Amino acid sequence: MEKSRELHIAMFPWFAFGHMIPFLHLSNELTERGHKITFFLPRKAQSKLQHLNSHPHLITFHSLVVPQVDGLPPGTDTASDIGRSLAYLLAIAFDRTNDQVDEALRTMNPDLLLYDFAYFCAAAIAYIPIPIPDQVQLRDVSWRPPGGYPSSTTVVIRPHELRSLDFIYESFGEGITFQQRLAIALARCDAFSIRTCQEIDGRICDYIGSKYGKPVFLTGPVLSEPPLEPLEDRWAQWLAGFRPGSVIFCAFGSEYIPVKNQFQELRLGLELTGLPFFVALKPPSGAPPLKRPYRMGSRRGSEGGAWSMEGGWRSQ
Repeated sequence: MEKSRELHIAMFPWFAFGHMIPFLHLSNELTERGHKITFFLPRKAQSKLQHLNSHPHLITFHSLVVPQVDGLPPGTDTASDIGRSLAYLLAIAFDRTNDQVDEALRTMNPDLLLYDFAYFCAAAIAYIPIPIPDQVQLRDVSWRPPGGYPSSTTVVIRPHELRSLDFIYESFGEGITFQQRLAIALARCDAFSIRTCQEIDGRICDYIGSKYGKPVFLTGPVLSEPPLEPLEDRWAQWLAGFRPGSVIFCAFGSEYIPVKNQFQELRLGLELTGLPFFVALKPPSGAPPLKRPYRMGSRRGSEGGAWSMEGGWRSQ
């Protein structure tokens, strides 16, 4: 069989770890097939992703300087540096890196550019009307499957799930809504690539391809390799006090900031399990960060829990 041509592929994900990490997993998979990757990312994010780069001789991180935007805290590079209410300002900064990206792309002239800006599951993309009328709110879109939707699938969007997507009509950048940004990205790309597989979402993805008139490529699950770096000593020592597989791990991602009552409910709920637990989250709104993790017992018989609320980075 003739060997396929080796490609130079540029990756330009949204500045959030929930987007950059899957892109890096896909990059690792592509390099195993001999392709070369240039990965655009904010400068400060590189140190947090370097350990996930399994092929540094083929994956090159190209750091971008995130411009300062009025209202955006100084030093903001990713969505984890801010609350969700300021994400639209990060979108402005994201767009203002265009000159840096454009210059680099002209110099390297890659074969492909893979980009995203919004993560939706296959079923969610299938429900967004094409074209998307500016005046339509998703709450007005019927939750019933649209015409042509595969009748054999049970994957459907429920009314409350559809309403949760109303944020796409809010401002997300300079003079553009999230919906407009998504519509332009979908219209201008040559093909879609979705992190799923034929066995799970094949019929839906076929429907999306026919609806948009574009090819749809499925990456499969693209799971990460087990981490090779050791745990920090403090966590390794703490976990050593429990049987393997007996500790509850709870994390809500780098962007979630709980309010006080949510934090209290979470604490009580975990204590009620009676099991040891490890929670990694940002401090509740208005609460100072902890300078060190602490272990606490419970009147309810829990074996204790560790809380990391430093606002920093936790390996998982």
